Amino acid sequence: MPVQSLQNTDVIVPQHAPHPLLPFLQSQSQTTLTRLYQRPSSCLSIFRLLGPIERQLIMNLLWLESALSAATMSAWVLPEGKNAYDSALTVMTGLHIAQNSAVKLALNPTFKSSLRQAITGGGNTGSFGVPTDKDGKRQSANIENLDAYALERWETILHYMVSSGQGQNPTKPSQGVLYLLQRSGLMNNAHGAALQITSSGFQFLLHSPHDQLWNLLLQYLHMAEERQMDLVEVLSFLFMLSTMDLGREYSTEPLSETQKAMLEDLRDYGLVWQRKTSSKRFSPTRLATTLTSSSPPLPSSHSTGGSRTADGTGAVTLSSGAVQQGFIVLETNYRIYAYTDNPLQTAVLNLFITMKYRFPNLVVGMLTRESVRKALGNGISADQIISYLTTHAHPQMRKNNPLLPVTVQDQIRLWELERNRLKSAEGYLYKDFASQADYEYVLAYAKQLDVVLWENAAKRCFFGTLDGHTNVRGFIERRTGSV
Repeated sequence: MPVQSLQNTDVIVPQHAPHPLLPFLQSQSQTTLTRLYQRPSSCLSIFRLLGPIERQLIMNLLWLESALSAATMSAWVLPEGKNAYDSALTVMTGLHIAQNSAVKLALNPTFKSSLRQAITGGGNTGSFGVPTDKDGKRQSANIENLDAYALERWETILHYMVSSGQGQNPTKPSQGVLYLLQRSGLMNNAHGAALQITSSGFQFLLHSPHDQLWNLLLQYLHMAEERQMDLVEVLSFLFMLSTMDLGREYSTEPLSETQKAMLEDLRDYGLVWQRKTSSKRFSPTRLATTLTSSSPPLPSSHSTGGSRTADGTGAVTLSSGAVQQGFIVLETNYRIYAYTDNPLQTAVLNLFITMKYRFPNLVVGMLTRESVRKALGNGISADQIISYLTTHAHPQMRKNNPLLPVTVQDQIRLWELERNRLKSAEGYLYKDFASQADYEYVLAYAKQLDVVLWENAAKRCFFGTLDGHTNVRGFIERRTGSV
């Protein structure tokens, strides 16, 4: 066994951030997880999501026919790596991958058998999908077309988030997508108005496409039971998609009824492509095949402008250069230069700046009091605006220390404090008391109920909450009637 690598892992490798799906899986029952582990593709996908120490432990135990003494395994761990080792075991037992025993270590037999099959091959369960033969009558979608389709669907969702309710008419996603955005708290329609992005939605835009996708899929998983969908079937289908080959077509025949119903939702998210809704074939896009890998989920080109370009086949590609290198220049006079012609990035900027000029690959705008207050009114915080500008700062800006002008950062925060210095509350003003004694007596009672929002002893008046009015009024009437 590779003992040396286990000893060094917890010392050299930095702390691994757990995948957001793992806490959800840990919250499921052992019965649910055992059913899920019957599918080799699910076991392989979960193995990919685990941290390096968990993967190392699984590979050490995978090919053992009997349990290993816990003391023997602990002897391989350096003292300074004990916490990391214990954390890894906690994750594995929480997922019911390892059996919870202080004496011996062994993998869940179902998980071990399925992962072995996933690694060595064999079996005819169709866990990794059933590829179809090429259709001579119709040309299947190539990788470029699949990338264009995934990008178009995904950008439609993001563009709607930042443009809806802003006086624009963006392309509207399906009702299923809109419901998911509301359930996720990324958009809301306060007072019956059009859907608008929330503070959580703006924070969502700061994340990588991979994290954004899993954010929505986790909410989709939480909704599965409400829709009377089998959670194991839903999870196993997502894991199946993540192990499929990009550019190949797969048959819908082996899918369960739940998984066939999922195809419509996943088409709306851009994870799968079908020629038509009744087609018995489907192709996973890059969004689906990278669900459990570290590869980027969206296509990229070598352009530096962050633009959408068309290749010879008419397929659209998204430049990742602007996201990776940054495209925003912020000056001390609050002027912003954004080197991009990507409509989505322009729409995000429009949430908190005043647009001045637009050129083919350049957008010029200003951070103004009105534009920032408008963003604050939509639930976007000052720190989120600063975080977005920092994340997408142009490489030339990164030579500065500090990266963003301090005066601009301070002014954005001051505009937020200016807006938050006053708070409104509904309630009742109590005044015109006959004597100071009456005022103090009623005020003391209101304070006991914790309903006093403001008081002025000199004018013998105080302001109480709406909820406490009934009790305070009844107290005054009883006191007045007894006099």
